[in-house]
Amino acid sequence: MKMEKKTPLYECHVALGGKIVPFAGYLLPVQYGTGVIAEHMAVRTKAGLFDVSHMAEILLEGPGALKNANMLTTVFVDEMSDGQVKYSPMCNEQGGIVDDLMVYRLHADKYLFVVNAANHEKDYAWMKAHIQGDVKMTDISEEVAQIALQGPAADRILAKICPAEDIPSVYYTFVPRGKITLSSGRVAEAVISKTGYTGEDGFELYCSCADAPELWNTLLDAGKEDGLIPCGLGARDTLRMEAAMPLYGHELNDQLTPKESGIGYFCKMDKPDFIGKAAIEKKGAPTVKRVGLSIVGKGIAREHCDVYINGEKVGVVTSGTHCPFIGKAIAMAYLPTAFATVGQQVQVDVRGRKIDAEVIKLPFYKKPAKA
Repeated sequence: MKMEKKTPLYECHVALGGKIVPFAGYLLPVQYGTGVIAEHMAVRTKAGLFDVSHMAEILLEGPGALKNANMLTTVFVDEMSDGQVKYSPMCNEQGGIVDDLMVYRLHADKYLFVVNAANHEKDYAWMKAHIQGDVKMTDISEEVAQIALQGPAADRILAKICPAEDIPSVYYTFVPRGKITLSSGRVAEAVISKTGYTGEDGFELYCSCADAPELWNTLLDAGKEDGLIPCGLGARDTLRMEAAMPLYGHELNDQLTPKESGIGYFCKMDKPDFIGKAAIEKKGAPTVKRVGLSIVGKGIAREHCDVYINGEKVGVVTSGTHCPFIGKAIAMAYLPTAFATVGQQVQVDVRGRKIDAEVIKLPFYKKPAKA
């Protein structure tokens, strides 16, 4: 039996009273004493701090790095500039999704792929089997810790410990060697990325494992007066659900194409080629669609609950929860395109009881525009 690993921040979570659970091969906090609802609301209204060191980082470098990064993803990596980040599916030959990932352009011949922890080994093996030419691939996951600072106060908090020129202002850009002054007075370097998985403004900071605990505590201290609190996996999931962000193994899998999964925007069919392109073209227009459901009846629809129309099963729920900020039970599900229209009435089987629901527009929550 494989033992779960500890992230470099494990002792910090224990000291803060985090409730530790196994997740994707790691021991991580699902919540702290404050509870999931308070953590969720902190991110929506103030700020939250997450340990995402379980995510995996793989470097592609060398003269053939760009060509390979472009073939492995469905977006235009060749149009990226240094300091730019793109979200992309990585497809198999059948057009299904191996994983969804972030690709960072460090240089014209150097790219960082950040992939899901649960798919770490699968992704590495897939990439290794499909890279060609003069390119070197290195798994640097064990050397890198990742901390996510998320919420409307994230900019203000980071500005207290980081010079303005090292804080990216444009979403999906990053500073490769941002300087952060730690509580001890020592200056640490981190990749500072304006990205996140919560639907809020914020940053993801990649640093050395040795610097991670002090960086974590420095951020918590800097954010205390702005309401920053540590957050666990529970809030991370309710936040991404509220923002209708797909999760691999729930909304995304090896069978469904990006077009079917509601992330077709990131599948650039005018690209000359990428792995899976021919299969996606051959499939034609999607026959199923990812939709949002607002639960009208009493109860919470969970993953694997069947969806019915007029007594006939038509689809299945992929994720569902009660979302604290919008104050209602919601779910994401796959339905045939004929039924995937806003206003469509459905019923969801929740433990043998059918409850009413309605198809609504995604995302459930969108952060307010800055004044």
